[in-house]
Amino acid sequence: MANFFKRKTNWLNTRMGFFLLIVVLFWVKTYIAYQTEFTLGAKGSVQQFLLLINPLPAALLVFGIALYFRGRLAYWLMLIIDVLESTWIFANVVYYREFSDFLSFGIMKGSSSVGNNLGKSLAQITHLYDFFVYVDIIVLIILLVTHVIRIDPRPFKRRYALSITVLSFGLMFAEFGMANADRSGLLTRTFDNNYIVKYLGLNEYAAFNAYQTQKESATRASANASDMKSVLKYLKQNRVSPNVSYYGKEKGKNVFIIHLESFQQFLIDYKVDGKEVTPTLNKFYHNDNTLSFDNFYNQVAQGKTSDAEMMLENSLFGLPQGSAMTTYGTQNTFQAAPAILSQEAGYTSAAFHGDVPSFWNRDNTYKSWGYQYFFSSSAYTEKAGYSVGYGLKDKIFFKQSAKYIEQLPQPFYAKLITLTNHYPYELDKKNTDFPATKTGDKTVDPYVQTAHYLDQSFAEFLTYLKKVGLYKNSVIVAYGDHYGISNNHRPAIAQLLGKDKITGYDLTQFQKVPFMVHADGLKGGINHTYGGEIDVLPTLLDFLGVKNQDTVQFGQDLLAKNRNQTVAFRNGNFVSPKYMKVGGTVYDTKTGEVLTLTAAQKKEVDQLQNHVTTELSLSDRVIYGDLLRFYSPKNFKKVDKSSFSYKYTPAMAKLAEAQKEEKTSVLSKNDGKSTVSDYKTDAPELK
Repeated sequence: MANFFKRKTNWLNTRMGFFLLIVVLFWVKTYIAYQTEFTLGAKGSVQQFLLLINPLPAALLVFGIALYFRGRLAYWLMLIIDVLESTWIFANVVYYREFSDFLSFGIMKGSSSVGNNLGKSLAQITHLYDFFVYVDIIVLIILLVTHVIRIDPRPFKRRYALSITVLSFGLMFAEFGMANADRSGLLTRTFDNNYIVKYLGLNEYAAFNAYQTQKESATRASANASDMKSVLKYLKQNRVSPNVSYYGKEKGKNVFIIHLESFQQFLIDYKVDGKEVTPTLNKFYHNDNTLSFDNFYNQVAQGKTSDAEMMLENSLFGLPQGSAMTTYGTQNTFQAAPAILSQEAGYTSAAFHGDVPSFWNRDNTYKSWGYQYFFSSSAYTEKAGYSVGYGLKDKIFFKQSAKYIEQLPQPFYAKLITLTNHYPYELDKKNTDFPATKTGDKTVDPYVQTAHYLDQSFAEFLTYLKKVGLYKNSVIVAYGDHYGISNNHRPAIAQLLGKDKITGYDLTQFQKVPFMVHADGLKGGINHTYGGEIDVLPTLLDFLGVKNQDTVQFGQDLLAKNRNQTVAFRNGNFVSPKYMKVGGTVYDTKTGEVLTLTAAQKKEVDQLQNHVTTELSLSDRVIYGDLLRFYSPKNFKKVDKSSFSYKYTPAMAKLAEAQKEEKTSVLSKNDGKSTVSDYKTDAPELK
């Protein structure tokens, strides 16, 4: 029987036979990964055909490299290449499962800035069957070691190896031609990595991403002042007038930005077993003095939280790959909220974050943005049980932040970044008093429990603000930075929303996050305008009566009557009051119906798409080229980063000196008596 098997496999004992076997196995497992692990949305015969063949050209090219080498070395090179290629598939499968995107060089470069928690999170979503991508390699090694497949020592003719290389390039060009015919401008007009992988393949995506990364680096070096002209022209054409009913109504008030980690709009008024997940935020959302926006979308990409911060405080979009804060936060010039408020209205600025300062490069980026103080892990007392997941538990974080808040000279701008409601939604039993959902998805079900804990933390913080008099004298902004449940959990999402089937329309609506602005005496209510995180800065500045006509901002005041309500997503999709575009599908925004566009409708959609593409491209140009270094508005001075130090002791000394001098802080007004004892929490760790 063994001899029969060997006779049947004689063709494998040639180098070409082994080469073809390893290529076919790699081709098959890549295609299986496409179909089972990624949501690429291949539609029609052309896209399905391209998806099927796109692993082949790159496989012929990279495995063909080994054919130029002799004997045993050629075989081991093929296996090494297979290991590297399979690891690339494996890494993307795991990353895509949680982030609905593919790995980029920007993300890999910036991974060190997010600490060990990212690795921990990814480890928790790695499944045993993910290692299937290595099975064929193990089998091939066994077959070689046991001599079932024998190494062919004969020289392989160089012209045959060259022919395979030429064939691989020929197939690539043919594939690209078909892809570009099906989607014009594939590599020049798209912001969605799914398109690159769907049409060209994972290897081609990696090559294109490497090219983009190199091009981005070169862009800054070649940029000059004239590049700002097109940006300023666009902004002038799209500038809107503020709403006179709201402009300057909150002038001189403190500002609290409450960053609700991974908090989605569907949680507002959502119940589990008849219990409200977020009773405090529900009341805050519906408060007569809270202006709440129910068509507000997160617009983040790979940078997630860092993208949200970039948009919120700069009105610049995050990047299509990687994190702008990580890659450009140190070297670039910005016109951010802390600097604008300091220069225009004399605000003190401080950011609070219960983890390491290097997370998303905050310790450097915040200096570029003009933050005077940054309180991170070293500013907080850490004991066993105080932290979970990505940092300090929210109840402990808020309470410990009070001792710094009370020292801030007023008016101040303070951003507090919560952490407990971050994937993987871990919380010890003593802090869990809310039922999990029962979708059967282990990632999704504990989400409401950490959201409930966040809500309790927010309630305690509001109580403190009321107690010390800050509630009435502050604008409190609460917003969700990005999704908590990614689009890759469709069955669970369907159960949460009470639907049988989830469409692209449903998934886009699921990307809504809350945005709430509360102030004493503010005329509140639910506002239905369409907007996103890019619009927060101009909205806030208009509330405070701070002039912002000269600074570079791509968003528009959400309350402006003549604003453009097209919400651009980082992948080039968009939503407007009339149309929602998801990939190649256009929906009626109100009904969710898939539209077959008339000529007039297609013209409208194309105009909206052109607006979105232009806006994203110009914002990218500002960041990649560091164009703000060439632009000096009349009322804005470039930030001197060297004037800020976030080391704990010097920062505290400066803060104490400032509050004594100005005597506007809560601590000064309380005759130097601390208000920290007024902060009440039921955190079991502090009892």
